[in-house]
Amino acid sequence: MDFKDKVVLITGASSGIGRETAIEFAKKGSQIILVARRKQKLDELQKELQKFNITTLICPCDVSNKSQVSKMSKDVLEKFGHVDVLINNAGFAIYGYVSDLTTEEIESQMTTNYFGMVYFIKNFLPSMIKNKSGHIVNVASVAASFGLPGIASYCASKFAILGFSEGLKYELKGTGVGITVVSPIMVRTDFFDHPSFKKMPKYSPISLSKKIVAKAVLRAASSPRLEIIVPSVVRGAVWIKNTFPYLINPILGSTFKKQLDSKNNK
Repeated sequence: MDFKDKVVLITGASSGIGRETAIEFAKKGSQIILVARRKQKLDELQKELQKFNITTLICPCDVSNKSQVSKMSKDVLEKFGHVDVLINNAGFAIYGYVSDLTTEEIESQMTTNYFGMVYFIKNFLPSMIKNKSGHIVNVASVAASFGLPGIASYCASKFAILGFSEGLKYELKGTGVGITVVSPIMVRTDFFDHPSFKKMPKYSPISLSKKIVAKAVLRAASSPRLEIIVPSVVRGAVWIKNTFPYLINPILGSTFKKQLDSKNNK
């Protein structure tokens, strides 16, 4: 797809994958709407994108706040008339045993990661269907396919994203609107800056750069596929896990449980 002059909205745009994705679309000449809570970071990114000679709009917004999303979406549609590509990228995790996390900490992950996506889709999907055009990209994680100790509530939110997206994809058949999930393995971003990860090694040797994932998001924005796993070789691991769960699940569970126990004993 030629993304020149296409209207692209990105949540979680102030840092990490969202920020890098904004730069990739700016290179293509897209009009970009930058959404995140931190206005200062959005201002800095908007200034950086000026060199691409594109239209940008910053929208400070907490994606977990339904009324804020509703107000922001009305402002966006009033200014641009439509959104061609909606990228739901905002998300975070809190590391720890479910027994140690508060109910509010578990709810906050689901509200931001999952319901934040739902709020944006509900506000922008009607205009996409009306125009018979548009694409939704939901940034999930390989954790959408693997339930892991220490990040159970985060995994639940990503499982929910993938399941919701799959169901919606069937509903959208014949409407001209597409939906694709991007599921990367560990990415080198400030995702791990949350205090709960303090005693954990930040990145594994196989972790990905933000740019690699951002380029996958760009591909996803015109892809007919339901899910793009990054890197693609990990799709084999997902297949093995789903085909031979009685072999793989105990190994994964034991490995990550040891890591979690080690963190708590430090």
